[in-house]
Order: sequence, then structure tokens, then C-alpha cells
Amino acid sequence: MAAIDEKALAEAYNRALKLEKKGEFGKAAKAYAEVLRLDPEDHGGAAVRLASMGLGETPLRASEAYVTTLFDQHADVFDKVLVEDLGYHVPLILRQRLIELGHTHFDRLLDLGCGTGLTGGALEDMADDATGIDLAEKMVEIAHEKGLYDTLFVADAVDYLDDNEDDPYDMIAATDVLPYLGQLEPLFAGVARNAVKGALFAFSSETLPEQMFAGADYMVGAFQRFAHTPAYVRRELDAAGFDCLEAGDITVRHEQGLPIYGHLFIARKR
Repeated sequence: MAAIDEKALAEAYNRALKLEKKGEFGKAAKAYAEVLRLDPEDHGGAAVRLASMGLGETPLRASEAYVTTLFDQHADVFDKVLVEDLGYHVPLILRQRLIELGHTHFDRLLDLGCGTGLTGGALEDMADDATGIDLAEKMVEIAHEKGLYDTLFVADAVDYLDDNEDDPYDMIAATDVLPYLGQLEPLFAGVARNAVKGALFAFSSETLPEQMFAGADYMVGAFQRFAHTPAYVRRELDAAGFDCLEAGDITVRHEQGLPIYGHLFIARKR
């Protein structure tokens, strides 16, 4: 693969951002197209930015290069920014719901998109054995330092689920993973293959008012993350062999002072 012209890439990306912020979306789209030409792996997330402006096709997922770059850049301040600044409390909400449902012990926990270990920390006393998976190496390093997991892997969640040959799990969590995926079938099918009968699958999603989807199952919202319709999530869960136990309304986080709404799904493998 040819080396990236970093200077040209930075110029095109910065130009695209400035045009986007000025509301000149047509010109911004041309600049982002140049970004993608210079960097086909899309470290800067040009594809989701185009989709968030309603230009270009909605990708099936955010690129691995973008997700890795995004979270490695923020690893050192991730916990503070996400929890204190953005009000992200999904792992604690999940813990409370599991307790209320009477699920307080698991033999094997798999935490997909584990990040720095927020969900691992919330569920640490519930699992005899915990495995964490994340694309961002720096995030995994921080999780390792916390000592929350018995095993950690730097890997894409879907790739891990496809390749894993270890024993299946009776609890699989994926908090704040769906916002970086559009199409859900690969993830849900992979989870099913790695779950014992009766295993729980718990995850959060972001959503938007139904009319904004215009009939689509998912879309990229204003903050470059994927939102999914609850009906689509339920349909894919059923297709993968899961019964949806609940889909509670939650405020996932705040962004620029605005609440980001979504759901906490808890499902059981049939």
C-alpha cells in the first residue's frame, strides 16, 4: 500500500472540517472525498461525517482505523471525559438492572468494546472470569492496569467473535458499541455463536425520532455515531436467536449540553 501523503491529508481534512462547520456541506463533501482518496482506510472518519451531513451512502460501520484512532487519542482522559463531562453512566445502569432482574452471578463474562474497563468495573464482582476486547491498544493498556479482567485482547469485536475457539460465555456485554456499527447482523450472529443457551446479552444503543430514519433501520446522527430503530434491533436479536427481555429508555450521554437518547437492551439466548 502506498504511503499516505500526511501533509496533503491534513490540509484536506482541516479544510473539510472548516467547511462543514460553516455549513457549506457541498464543498465539505468534496473535501472529505479527497480525504478518503488520500486515506482509504479512513483514520479520520470521513465516511461517517459525510453520512452525518446526509451526503454519501451510510456505511455499514465506522472504519476500524477511525475507531482505533479516535479512542487511542482519548485514552488518557477517557474516563473523565465520558463519565464526568458527558454524563455516561450506562455500565452502572446495567448493573442496577441486572440486580433488579436477579442476575448477579456469571461464570464467564465477555465485555465487547471494553475500553478502559468501565463496564468491567461495574460488573467485576458478578463474574468468576472476565474477558475484555477492544480495538484501541491504549484503552486496553489502561484496562490492564486496573486489573479488572482475567484476559484482554486488542481486537475488533466481530473479528474476535468469528475467530474465538475458547469456551462460550453466559454474559456478553456491549455497552457503547452499537454507536460505531450500522449493520447489526454480524455482531449479533457472532454473539450467538459465543453464548451458551440461556446466556444474557446486554448492550446500549442510541436512537433518534422515528421520522428522522425515513424508513431506514439505522443512520449516522449529528455527532457521527450510529443510531438504530428499536424495531431493527429487536428484529436482529430475534434472527440471531435471542429473546428480548427488556429495552429500557435511557439517556446514554450528553453532547454539547444535549441529552442523547437510547435504549439498554437485555436479551437471553434461546
